[in-house]
Amino acid sequence: MKIKAPLTIFLIFILIALIIYFVSGNDFYIYNFTYIGAALAIGIGLLVNGYSYGRNVVMFGVGCYLLIFLGIINHENLLISGFWYYLFLGVFEAAVIHYLVAKILGPFFFGRGWCGYACWTAMVLDLLPYKVPQNPRKNFGYVRYILFVAILCFVSGLFLFKVSNLEMIMYYIFIIGNVIYYVVGISLAFVLKDNRAFCKYVCPITVFLKATSYFSYLRVTVDEEKCVNCNKCLNSCPMDVNMLNNSRKRENGTECILCLECVKNCKVNALDL
Repeated sequence: MKIKAPLTIFLIFILIALIIYFVSGNDFYIYNFTYIGAALAIGIGLLVNGYSYGRNVVMFGVGCYLLIFLGIINHENLLISGFWYYLFLGVFEAAVIHYLVAKILGPFFFGRGWCGYACWTAMVLDLLPYKVPQNPRKNFGYVRYILFVAILCFVSGLFLFKVSNLEMIMYYIFIIGNVIYYVVGISLAFVLKDNRAFCKYVCPITVFLKATSYFSYLRVTVDEEKCVNCNKCLNSCPMDVNMLNNSRKRENGTECILCLECVKNCKVNALDL
């Protein structure tokens, strides 16, 4: 049984939990990151040992915890609007810590692993029929930047105009925002025949992820001497990544969600993390 990868992930999250606990003095983060690390370790352990549903286990274990327990029950807005809100308040907790770990600093190590193993929007999108894109990639990527700026301006406006009851407003934004994400994401998946169309063209969080995941330590690389150019890896990638080019400038290189479909479909073992 392969235990190195899941054990490493678990220990990393234990380290993150301890660091944030000592910085914040809040023992909630010990339980929070221990749970997330354990869920990731279990799911990745299943995945690397040949159980294809391992990634779904991770996504539902972490995604439902963040969406239902922290978001809906405990009123934490973990959308990008919540990040700006807590950042403008000067509060180092909730969405600020979440974004630093998962979407700003973390991707220097694990790239867009968040999108492949923890996103509560993608956990549903990945269950739809079009796991592999059925059509060429579209040039709609600019939509994410428009949405990113629009959300930043909206939250800034709430502070500038001194709107009252901001906590409640941010809670309803979290609920409504997630409903919109699911409706748009599922609609795009069926219209474009691509489960991950929302991630490629709309999701504003990817503005952070694309910048830092370029430098990711964890990346799929190819052994060119083993590769037989069968293109099975390219044809199985949900994010249209050209993993046959080891350059960091490879096509859609910052889009890789570490799902390892390419590794699984390589019959000559030319691909690896």
